[in-house]
Amino acid sequence: MQIITQSIKQKLHRLDETITPEFYVYFNDLYSNDFNTLFGSLPPPDQRHYRAAAVAGDFHRRLLPESSLHFAYSSWSLHWLTGVPKGVDERDSPAWNKGEILYTTERKEVCEAYLKQYEMDIESFLKARAVEVVGGGLMAIVIAGVPDFWDPQTEYTIPSDVNLLGSCLMDMATMGRFSETKVDTFNLPYYFSTRKQLKSILERSDSFTIERMDILNNPGKHTLPTVKARASFFRAVHERLLTDHFGNEIIDELFYLYMKKLESSPVFLNPYNDKSIVILAVLKRKAG
Repeated sequence: MQIITQSIKQKLHRLDETITPEFYVYFNDLYSNDFNTLFGSLPPPDQRHYRAAAVAGDFHRRLLPESSLHFAYSSWSLHWLTGVPKGVDERDSPAWNKGEILYTTERKEVCEAYLKQYEMDIESFLKARAVEVVGGGLMAIVIAGVPDFWDPQTEYTIPSDVNLLGSCLMDMATMGRFSETKVDTFNLPYYFSTRKQLKSILERSDSFTIERMDILNNPGKHTLPTVKARASFFRAVHERLLTDHFGNEIIDELFYLYMKKLESSPVFLNPYNDKSIVILAVLKRKAG
């Protein structure tokens, strides 16, 4: 009897060792975004090996209990800023971004204002995750960026593509659809860093170490094969921001002009000229 009992105990012990831990996945987005669509797109509960929950809120702030995460993952999100950098929409500011909707390399003060805001927001993100991630836990960041240099005569990046859209807004202002001041006071709240800029920010963190940092292949540049597909993508990303500032009635005309400029540009029309990059950074939470 003792031998049988001991055998059962050994089998139960081995069984416990093979049990897969429970995985909890917390999806984060702003309060106003559609979590119903997200959860409707997931496999049924009996067909997935994790439990899912929604955590609404700004990821630059605390979202979860202290030391509750073993692994955090952010994909194509951290280029979004908490707001438009100070001064870029103010006429008397050295960083006034007149006639543009995003920074350009030709305007040093504007670039510096955007980079400063980007640095503050990344630091806020790291401080929030530092409280939530356990010591030794990992965090992977996949973030859109730009190379140190590209030739604007033959190449483009996401910022230069966005500024092409901005030139369409200026054309509409010239046609009297709205005032140029309307364009001057509209700036998009995101920034695309170089690998060097991002690394410098991450290295200043008191809570995380960089375990790995690479430039990834960007297959996304080939997923919009037509001008119409490209315009639809940009419209989906920016329409709410544009309509809040310019009104609904300008949207169709704006993206029609954008498609025409794409069609007439040998640089922007060819996806192989897109030199935007994707940066992967794997960080480890310091102990203590």
